[in-house]
Amino acid sequence: MSKLSAIVVCFNEADNIGPCLESLRWAEEIVVVDSFSTDKTPEIARQYTDRVLQREFDGYASQRNWALSQTASPWVLMVDADERISPELRQELEHLIEKPEAPEAYKIRRRNFFAGREIRYCGWQRDWVLRLFKRDKAAYKETRLHESVHVEGRVGRCQAAMVHYPYKNLDEYLQKLRRYADLGGQDAAQAGKHAGFFRLFFHPLGRFLRMYLLQKGFLDGLHGLIICLLAACYVTMQDVRLWELENLPEDIS
Repeated sequence: MSKLSAIVVCFNEADNIGPCLESLRWAEEIVVVDSFSTDKTPEIARQYTDRVLQREFDGYASQRNWALSQTASPWVLMVDADERISPELRQELEHLIEKPEAPEAYKIRRRNFFAGREIRYCGWQRDWVLRLFKRDKAAYKETRLHESVHVEGRVGRCQAAMVHYPYKNLDEYLQKLRRYADLGGQDAAQAGKHAGFFRLFFHPLGRFLRMYLLQKGFLDGLHGLIICLLAACYVTMQDVRLWELENLPEDIS
């Protein structure tokens, strides 16, 4: 049995999937779960692995949980198409999965890049994601967005970081913003949240001030200002979607 399976869940990631999978060549097994991409994502992925599976997207958590069921390795590394495993992180991961008394899961810090520059503030400096875990000790909580991993056991932290390129340009950001805002609004509606005047006005403002001032986004210069403004736009769209669902409850699925 292989020691580690790398999983990449993706949709229309032709620009990213190649470099991502290239950084995972060392893994004993690579499983790509594609949501019927309309670009060349599947064709590119098949250059790196014969485990390219198709599944209709029905939520991030559901997609990841299904992907987990397609692996047999005791350890799983969950990677997004816009992420890269650095040589330093690869070396550390290979060491961790061999440790007899290792925790059941590990968080990995992400170094985030935006418009060609690494963002060191805006809250992005504390971007830890739980991505390495024992397959039989973890599962994703079923939500439409911001899925979380429930782990039975201890959670450690890696020393090395992965590289993350979340948005290559404004157009890509706006596409993701609309999709995430819709999913986030649906999650908020199901959680019983209310989009009244206070939330619609102060929630985006609070997000901007927290990221730009408290999390020192101003130290990232214009890049930081743009990121904080776009984050406020995202919160606005999410809350407007929540307001819409409150007025059209039959749209909630």
